Amino acid sequence: MIYLDYSATTPVDNRVIETYARVCKEYIGNPNSLHRLGVEANKLIEASSKQIAGILGIKPSEIIYTSGASEANNLAIKGICLRYQNRGKHIITTELEHSSVIAPLSYLSKIGFEIDFVKLDENGLVDLDDFERLIRDDTILVSISSVNSEVGVVQPINKISKIIRKYPKCYFHCDVTQSIGKQKFDFSLVDLASFSAQKFFGMKGVGALIKKESIVIEPLIHGGKSTTIYRSGTPATPLIVSTAKALRLVYEDFDNRCAYIKGLHDYLVNELQKMKVSINSNKYCIPNIVNISLKNIKPETMQHALEQYDIFVSTQTACSFGDYSKAVYAVTRDKDKASHSIRISLSYKTTKEEVMTFIKIFQRLVRELDIRGEVNESN
Repeated sequence: MIYLDYSATTPVDNRVIETYARVCKEYIGNPNSLHRLGVEANKLIEASSKQIAGILGIKPSEIIYTSGASEANNLAIKGICLRYQNRGKHIITTELEHSSVIAPLSYLSKIGFEIDFVKLDENGLVDLDDFERLIRDDTILVSISSVNSEVGVVQPINKISKIIRKYPKCYFHCDVTQSIGKQKFDFSLVDLASFSAQKFFGMKGVGALIKKESIVIEPLIHGGKSTTIYRSGTPATPLIVSTAKALRLVYEDFDNRCAYIKGLHDYLVNELQKMKVSINSNKYCIPNIVNISLKNIKPETMQHALEQYDIFVSTQTACSFGDYSKAVYAVTRDKDKASHSIRISLSYKTTKEEVMTFIKIFQRLVRELDIRGEVNESN
């Protein structure tokens, strides 16, 4: 099998599975319980939180464990807006956000909040002049992801943060799901940040919202303190501990791994440029993601054709909806490219041989499908 869909989810590292299984067996107590088994489980969670905080450069008390980035995004956005709506109801975001950001914003717009989408330049980067024009005294939230999940555009978070700091009533939320384990991120630049463990070889069903200590938000789930007053429920000890393990492992030998992925990326792009494809990712994108478009071939057709060779890529993000990629359209302003996009995503576990095999089979399929006239029905 050749897996090239790491941006959708990653296979769980065997060492993470071992940690998860051990904690399931050895720490059976409810961390909220006061007896010895509960206290032991709670201490293990606290140790894991300290480890996560040390890796990310934050405080343990700033971690709110969630079921994943989608819940974390909802908690950040609704939590801030519902808590501070007396200060204003204006929000700024981009067209490149994940559906778990766009959907809660859409909900808020129905109950009186005003949403503005900042312009993007020709590279998909936030237009800072337009951003400064949009932000105002009643702006209470800016939600902009660090890295787009489909094209891979890396936003200038430091420059955006600098502008927001001029407005003390405005909070900055950043979905860093595609950054964790792929690039270094300065959490001091933002007020809230969301991520999922499944994106860095951790378990599915766990993530976190990083929230600055001084900020108060309205919880989505009420019913007890748990590890924090902002998210009730019995703490998932095995998931939390395994997340700490996954995070530690993914940052081992980090610089060398990044250089290796960059080498794979450059080779892949160089080979793709020899074919009849448009490359939508640019020099402002992380090397882990290469987004391309096939003009006369349905992306689903190519996806399933590759599947016959046990090769797996993505069309749009797994959580997206609609008949074309909103992110590709936002970057290219080309509806045809956005309707024919395919995402290839790499990791440090991807081998050069896998990429070479993919290129060989992909090239053959492009010729075969183009000759057969596998065109999009909308053309």
